[in-house]
Amino acid sequence: MENNIQHADIYALAFHHRFQWEEAQNSYVILFPEGMVKLHGGAGEVIKRVDGKASVGDIVAELKAAFPDATNIETDILGMFDLAVGKDWLRKVN
Repeated sequence: MENNIQHADIYALAFHHRFQWEEAQNSYVILFPEGMVKLHGGAGEVIKRVDGKASVGDIVAELKAAFPDATNIETDILGMFDLAVGKDWLRKVN
């Protein structure tokens, strides 16, 4: 998978998408007109920090600090961004 995500990039949730905790699913979800995506594990931790202001690098640094024992966390975070952008869940702000 080719990763075009850069640390300086800033993303926001795509228009007509909503991110929230879904008690019935016991996880974070992204809701959109065509349906819903249940976010497993750390995916919700990444997406909940996407606010249209924080850069990818800011989010990586925050998650590294929050989960210092997680191995390869930066690769996982960048992979999540790549997936979310590829699925049109996120839009690039800058």
